[in-house]
Amino acid sequence: MVNEEIFEAKDVHISRLCRALGHPARIAILKTLASRQECVCGEIVDVMPLAQSTVSQHLRELKKVGLVKGRIFGTKSCYCINWETLDTLFNEFEDLASFLKKHNPDGSCC
Repeated sequence: MVNEEIFEAKDVHISRLCRALGHPARIAILKTLASRQECVCGEIVDVMPLAQSTVSQHLRELKKVGLVKGRIFGTKSCYCINWETLDTLFNEFEDLASFLKKHNPDGSCC
């Protein structure tokens, strides 16, 4: 286990978001949510080649880091992308890319 307190908060945040995106099913879920604005878990299951319990587990991971928001309506859960968190991730990636390029502008290595 890595002691995250020794790293910058921004680096820890981007790491957690990237870890949550580290499975192709979660990318597919985000694409589905983006194309539909929001949908219930069953609608996501219908377009995924995964069991309902597996889709729910992936949704839980996305929700845990704030990439997805969810509401419960009776027996159904409705999900949508948390665009604020996704925009933060995009901005943090841009900052990281700029920093890395600034320190190696000509792309030389070894």
